[in-house]
Amino acid sequence: MDYIKAFLVGGSICFIGQILIDAMKMTPAHVLVVFVTLGAVLTAIGIYEPIVKIGGAGATVPITGFGYTLAKGAIKATKESGILGAFTGGAKAGAGGVSAAVVFGYMMAVIFNPKTKK
Repeated sequence: MDYIKAFLVGGSICFIGQILIDAMKMTPAHVLVVFVTLGAVLTAIGIYEPIVKIGGAGATVPITGFGYTLAKGAIKATKESGILGAFTGGAKAGAGGVSAAVVFGYMMAVIFNPKTKK
């Protein structure tokens, strides 16, 4: 049942993104910014945490999950370190995911020898 919930939540997020691209004529870059910001704002007001509890990876893997991670890290660090934590907490919380993306992206580029599009 967890897989079905993750599929439904993640699919819904992606469906909303596709609607924004098709109907609103937004570029993928605009959708990325909207989703990261939306993930952070929904976390700050307490709405995204229940979505994560229901959808699991379906809510944390899409780009809204990155906003969730940044906001959650900033909130936690602010409670521990004060106002300075608001600036450092998000970076600390998201550092592992960003580092993994860079390392694995580099590994795939070395293994598969990417070519530019013509």
